[in-house]
Amino acid sequence: MAASNTFHALTVPLSMSEKESEQIEKSKTPWVDLPRYPLGHWPTPLQQLKKLSAELQGPNIWIKRDDCTGLALGGNKTRKLEFLIADALAKNCDTVITFGALQSNHARQTAAACAAAGLDCQQILTRSVASDHPSYESGGNLLLDNLLGATTHIVELQDAKDFSVELTADLEKQGKHPYLIPAGGSSPLGALGYGTCAEELAQQCVEHNINPGVLIHASSSAGTQAGLLVGLPAVDLHSRVMGINVYHEDPDRLRSNIKTLCTSMQASFEITGQPLPIEVNHAYFGEGYGIPTQECLDAIRTLARLEGILFDPVYSGKALAALIDQITLGNFDDYEDVVLLHTGGTPALWVYDHLLR
Repeated sequence: MAASNTFHALTVPLSMSEKESEQIEKSKTPWVDLPRYPLGHWPTPLQQLKKLSAELQGPNIWIKRDDCTGLALGGNKTRKLEFLIADALAKNCDTVITFGALQSNHARQTAAACAAAGLDCQQILTRSVASDHPSYESGGNLLLDNLLGATTHIVELQDAKDFSVELTADLEKQGKHPYLIPAGGSSPLGALGYGTCAEELAQQCVEHNINPGVLIHASSSAGTQAGLLVGLPAVDLHSRVMGINVYHEDPDRLRSNIKTLCTSMQASFEITGQPLPIEVNHAYFGEGYGIPTQECLDAIRTLARLEGILFDPVYSGKALAALIDQITLGNFDDYEDVVLLHTGGTPALWVYDHLLR
């Protein structure tokens, strides 16, 4: 059965009636009352990186540890899946179909979520990264997918949509009731998972007495960034959100996807208020998706040895490299505190070991 978690309520003026306060809270934070299937460990820590901050001699660096969500080695998709799995169960679905690259963190967390909820998991995966690593098509996330009981279909990227239609029809003929989750869980409902993150972060900023000037993270399927852009102003936290593009060769496509998702979230859930500005940084993309830059690899080694925290070479490592470079360039000198959102991805380290030795 779906479960609903409770988060800290917003502070409202004492002059308002209780009913008026409840109406404002509901309109601004719709995720509070929506059903969620419990999958993660909340709240994830907000941790200060004291040694890296001292090394760079810039603002105080904080890390929001969404690599510690607890679902099959963690990651940012857990927040989205709590809403999506609850919706699938509410609609009496028994099978989840989702999409991703061969080493998809989303596919791995979806497989784990399905196992926890008693649902069949069908994954449609594509070879989006050219890799000659011997375990790229069997190790890392794919190994975990298999352990978690998912059925994996490997197809060409251009065939994924048609294959999903055929797979859905085949499952329905078998009497199954499939539920489709888009790549990254980035639907309007899934993106609300980062409304919950915004509310956690706002409370943690109060506890640590900080007001971060910027929140930086890896951006790919748009759901995490859209959720933050809608969620942060709803909880009166107005930090810049800098999405580091790690997937799209044309960053305008990512910007467009984020805008569309923000608009859909507001319309679907009657969310009031203006989303924060869309900020996509393409400078750290490198040669393409899943191809780490030298700066990314250096940043991964630096954090591992300075702070004992692991980043991946596809997503969070590029965001970390961007943060280090932005501080080094002096672009964050006006901020006393900055936050790096660690979106997970640790299992990918094992299929990039030849680049990290």
